[in-house]
This record gives sequence, C-alpha cells and structure tokens, in this order.
Amino acid sequence: MMKFGLLTAILDGWSFEEAVDTAAEMGFKCLEVACWPAGKAERRYAGVSHIDAERVCADDEYAKYVKDYVAGKGMSISSLAFYPNTMDPDLEKRSSAIAHLKALIKASQKLGVGMVSTFIGRDQHKNLEENIELFKEIWPDIIALAEDCGVKVAIENCPMLFGADQWPGGQNLMCTPVIYRKLFEIIPSPNFGLNFDPSHYVWQGLDYLKTVYEFKDRIFHIHFKDIKLYPEKLAECGVLAYPLDYMSPKIPGLGDVDWGAFISALNDIRFEGCAVIEVEDKAFESCREDILNSIRLSKRYLDNFII
Repeated sequence: MMKFGLLTAILDGWSFEEAVDTAAEMGFKCLEVACWPAGKAERRYAGVSHIDAERVCADDEYAKYVKDYVAGKGMSISSLAFYPNTMDPDLEKRSSAIAHLKALIKASQKLGVGMVSTFIGRDQHKNLEENIELFKEIWPDIIALAEDCGVKVAIENCPMLFGADQWPGGQNLMCTPVIYRKLFEIIPSPNFGLNFDPSHYVWQGLDYLKTVYEFKDRIFHIHFKDIKLYPEKLAECGVLAYPLDYMSPKIPGLGDVDWGAFISALNDIRFEGCAVIEVEDKAFESCREDILNSIRLSKRYLDNFII
C-alpha cells in the first residue's frame, strides 16, 4: 500500500516544526522535505529549506531531533528534496548544486530516509546528444556515492521548460521515456530511478500509464500534481510556443490527469512507496490560508482513490 504525503516546498515561511505539524494535522503519513541550501530562491517553489542537510551531516543532536520530531507526529520522511540544475552551463552554479546534492545523499543516509529526489539538470543551450555526454561526465560519481550510502536517487521528469528563461532546451534532461531508457542504460544502477509526475506528460502528449507499467521497477517516488491544457490557446500558438502560453499547473482534480486511471495503474504494479502532493497552482497563492486550502482540497480529492 502506498503512503500518502506532502512535498513541503509549498510551505515557504513555515518552520520545520510548523511544516511537520501542518502535515500531521491534515492526516498525511509522509513528507518529502524541501532541503535547498540557505539563500534566495532562483525560481518559484525553490529555495525552501525545512532541513539543513549540511548540519545533519555534522551535528548528531540535530539529526536525532529531526528524526524524533517527525516520528513523534506519526510520520516518516519519504525523501530529501532538492531540484537544481547539476548540468548548469555556469560552472560555479553547477559545482555548488552537485556539492549540495551530495550532502543531501549523506544526510539521507544519516536520517535513515534512504531517498533523495532531484533533477538531472541540463545545459539548455546544448542539444540532446551533447547533454547525454555531459550526463556521462557528471552523474556516475553522484550515483556511486548514493550506492555507497544505500540511498536511492529519484529523478523528477519535469522538463523545466516553461518560459523564456528556460528556452530552448529546458533545464532537466530526464523528461521522456526515450531519454529514460538512454540514461538507465548508461547508469543501470538500482539506486537510480524516477520521481514520477504524470502532469508533465499532459502538455508533452506522452502516455503516463504506459510509463507506469514499463518503468515499474524504476519508479521510486510519486508526485501528485495536475496540469490544465488549454486547446484553444494551443491552437493559436502551437507546440513551439512557451508551454505556459497554453497550459497551467493545477492542484489534483482541477487539470487533465485521469487520477483514477493513474492510481489504478500504480495499484496494478503494486507500488508501495510514497506518493506526495506537490502544489504549484497560482490560483492558491494570495495568502497562507489559500495555501493551506490548496493542500486540503488536493488531499480531499485524492482520498477518493487512496486507502
């Protein structure tokens, strides 16, 4: 039976304790905890840090406190979350992202979580073949560390291609089944898999049900997020436009994902990992109560499909 939880990135401004308490009060069983390094966010929903990974590695008392606080609320941590661009063309940013990701892997081991969720990254100005070569340079070392630590690395399939700042190639290579196959062939490690989000398939015209069945052994973690496609806008601007010109992220139930079919497929493959709500809906951002309502509404809807 899958565990139902929440990604804490939407709770920007909440303390670690407040985020845990909020999720526990709503009845969630697990948390994907946002663990960006301290500092200003470079984009929406990034830069949030509810656990300090470097401090976990260095401070046994802090690590124990984090573990005990979550367990005391009857929950578990599903994954430590950090979604950077580890293949950024800016070498300083790339190096910083890789260093923090490695710290998360070590922190995940120390906390007994055993999972880190992230992006592969991408140099948006290079073509697919050049990015695959870059992947070969960067990622074997990261996955080798994960293997040594007994930690699984779950890559979200978001293309990170929404507007002009991410054009033309996007900032995350691992976004289609064709590319999954290539990267899993390069790094066949059982510690390397997917944090699968069906919403990104809606606007790309991909089949998320087929992916569930084909990659069932590589799906480590699930994101519950929706996307609304606007056919009338797509008919005007076409698929080569910025994706946000013809689609919009939504809370589950307000977009075009067939949640009954998707969760049925997860049940078919006997998925027993963690599936968490990821809120990125601009309609629920005006105040803290709106944010809380977005989580409540998402959970209420998905409770129809999850025991």
